[in-house]
Amino acid sequence: MNDYPSGKPWKLAKERHILETAFRLFSERGIEPVTMPEVAKTCGISRATLYRYFASKLDLVVAIGTWKWHEYIAHHDAFVPMEIHETMTGAEYLRFYLDSFLDLYRNHRDILRFNYNFNSYLQHESGTAAQRQPYLQIVEILHERFYRLCERGRRDGTLRNDISETSMFSSCFHIMLAAVTRYAVGLVYVPEGNAEPESELVMLEELLLSRFTKG
Repeated sequence: MNDYPSGKPWKLAKERHILETAFRLFSERGIEPVTMPEVAKTCGISRATLYRYFASKLDLVVAIGTWKWHEYIAHHDAFVPMEIHETMTGAEYLRFYLDSFLDLYRNHRDILRFNYNFNSYLQHESGTAAQRQPYLQIVEILHERFYRLCERGRRDGTLRNDISETSMFSSCFHIMLAAVTRYAVGLVYVPEGNAEPESELVMLEELLLSRFTKG
């Protein structure tokens, strides 16, 4: 993806500038309409320089998705000190996990808009499995963390043990991400007088908690 040697501060700074600029363009306008020459011009660099960092638009898009989700995961984890993480019950950890989707809707709708466009872009863009792998690893990281959450909840008796971890993860991750994304990009009709649909998202979180936790 990036053919420059790693570790050079000025190169890392320029790469970060490219990622931040392209992320803003893609989240505001969508991914398909924005061209690599537009990204280069907005960054204030030549096309040749952009392609030295990212050999294709797909490489750039995957790099942005990987960077943004890593950054957000670290941001959300920082809400709670590590020693508190270690003492949470499985049910408490599940609520913390589900709260991350509400936080995305409240404070990071640009990530949700980008992710919506990203998924659509990947469906229509040809590319190799290796190009997509960095982003797919993010999902694996989330899956592994959820697995540990489930194991904790089953040990302490706060989560149901008659529902598979895979089914629980799929329900929590896909339902919550789909819901907050649809609200963030304006795909859900909001009746007049209900300008803020957050209460419906909170209700969805509570429904999932009641489904998977014990009394």
